[in-house]
Amino acid sequence: MKVVRISELPVAIGSSEMFIGLAERQVIVDQETSSQVRVALVTFKDGAVNRMHTHDVDQILVITAGEGIVQAEGKPEQQVKAGDVAIIPAGERHWHGAAPGKTMSHLTITTPRKAEG
Repeated sequence: MKVVRISELPVAIGSSEMFIGLAERQVIVDQETSSQVRVALVTFKDGAVNRMHTHDVDQILVITAGEGIVQAEGKPEQQVKAGDVAIIPAGERHWHGAAPGKTMSHLTITTPRKAEG
């Protein structure tokens, strides 16, 4: 068993290629900790969002604080707040982040990327 204290994890600033505005990321579970799951805490500051993107695996977002927006390409924006969960299937183009003027944090949960083959 391993206990991770999020307050003690390093904070990385999101790149401008992926994020619009200030976003911080803390990796909680990486490939050295688990072969089956990846978990990170992402905090979008003052209306920051990420750019439209896809993942090759399903992504689960557990909103832990604040208010945000999630949107799948071609679908309406959906408001989210602490306690909500967004389930994004592999390959679905989407974006997510804080509502304008708000801060929002979520856990992102995925499995490891699929092996090339």
